[in-house]
Amino acid sequence: MKRFARLFETIDQSTKTTAKVAALTEYFSDADPVDKLWTVALFSGRRPKRAVTTTRLREWAAEVSGIPLWLFEDSYAIVGDLAETIALTLPLNESQKDQTLSYWINALRALSQVTDEVKKTFVLDAWTTLGGTERFLFNKLITGGFRVGVSQKLMTRALSNATGKPEAELAHRLMGNWHPDDTTWHSLIEAEDASTDASRPYPFYLAHPLEDGPTMLGDPQDWRAEWKWDGIRGQLILRDGAHFVWSRGEELMTDRFPELARAIDHFPPGTVLDGELLVWHPDADKPANFNALQTRIGRKKVPKKLLAEAPVVIHAYDLLEWQGNDIRNLPFSERRALLESACAGLPATAPVKLSPQHTFDTWDTLGDLRATARAEHTEGLMIKRADSPYLSGRKKGDWWKWKLDPLTIDAVMIYAQAGSGRRANLFTDFTFAVWNGNDLVPFTKAYSGLTDAEFRKITAWVRKNTLQRFGPVRQVTPYHVFEIAFEGIQASSRHKSGVALRFPRMKRWRADKPLQEANTLDDLNEMLRIYG
Repeated sequence: MKRFARLFETIDQSTKTTAKVAALTEYFSDADPVDKLWTVALFSGRRPKRAVTTTRLREWAAEVSGIPLWLFEDSYAIVGDLAETIALTLPLNESQKDQTLSYWINALRALSQVTDEVKKTFVLDAWTTLGGTERFLFNKLITGGFRVGVSQKLMTRALSNATGKPEAELAHRLMGNWHPDDTTWHSLIEAEDASTDASRPYPFYLAHPLEDGPTMLGDPQDWRAEWKWDGIRGQLILRDGAHFVWSRGEELMTDRFPELARAIDHFPPGTVLDGELLVWHPDADKPANFNALQTRIGRKKVPKKLLAEAPVVIHAYDLLEWQGNDIRNLPFSERRALLESACAGLPATAPVKLSPQHTFDTWDTLGDLRATARAEHTEGLMIKRADSPYLSGRKKGDWWKWKLDPLTIDAVMIYAQAGSGRRANLFTDFTFAVWNGNDLVPFTKAYSGLTDAEFRKITAWVRKNTLQRFGPVRQVTPYHVFEIAFEGIQASSRHKSGVALRFPRMKRWRADKPLQEANTLDDLNEMLRIYG
């Protein structure tokens, strides 16, 4: 555990990529194999389930620290992280023993089968025998909230340094539904047949945003363009007579989209499609908006009625595996040609659609097409170099996303709430309203887009202009106007305004604009009519 704590400290305290990679490389080279496996699992989001309720942990920490529970709760509200609050309030002590990382994880997992009294004895003993960073990490593990600032890219680079295996191969090995309970360090990282799992997806290739237009990309003939669909990025895997659906966030979603099983009837085994999951009715010429897809997100069991009302297809735009062969190193133009051949003759009822490509001779022509994207229920354009391989992660140069400029509306701030963590002393979460006659109607919340200096300034104003308090929320004097940017708008019966925004954020603080000149509910409804 001490060695894992030293690794965590190096990563947490350094802003240099080289230092993080060097520390990870050293650790992966000669640490205990079971600890290495759990480290990879923790750093890739595979955390143990919470072993003890946070209520009990707060009570025990206050008791051991010798402070009243209300004081601990107030400290927690300021710190914003339970594990850190516990570590800061407990009496200082030095670590007295050094069990392995896997020992502590297994011991914590065993707590689910015992009484609260046994749990308390174990936790208090751990707090007594662990000190410093080890105790903080123990708290993180027991609360189920372990996170660390290491990207998958840095981890695969370090693993490559430690094992001599190519980064791309290691990135593929780490994808999928593996867990330390059902694999070993050797099987996952070292064994030659580690990529045989039929369900394992490929690492996703991600595009960079194109901020200033595509003219800097050179000759348009070297590029291909297609719509940037407004859905869920996913891979459909057809292997060994079964199908698997993975999200970009490495979440297995097969059961949520049972209609995609029919793809087995149309493609040979050993096919992996990269595309966008969209609600698309068989007789429609464009996808339904994202609101329709939201009815399917999170539904692990989908009733027949919902399957009929919101049928999902995968709009395929790339082919990663064909007839069991990994073809990611082929140029995009060749992969696209194979994809078009594979999709030729698909019936309208098939759960796979081919994402069309757009022809263009000049960048101006493509810009004119981009202007129509919102009417097609898309977010803009994807621009891909014709000779590009399918890489892993966000590599700059070959794939670009040229999104539409966001929609905007000027709104009045009417409620404010404090943030958490390092922003616990600042008001950062705001509710905004538009005019409906002489009344202000709330329609959205936003918490990002301002600088720290602007948050400090608005915080000082909120404290002086609070009208009422509702728990952590403060109603403030209607005065300040903000320009709110958002990606889409849709009707919503859950909101008083009748609309809901997609990805709202504060674009700028309109200190130049008087309260009366904020937008109206009629303006929102007109946007809904045009873009909803």
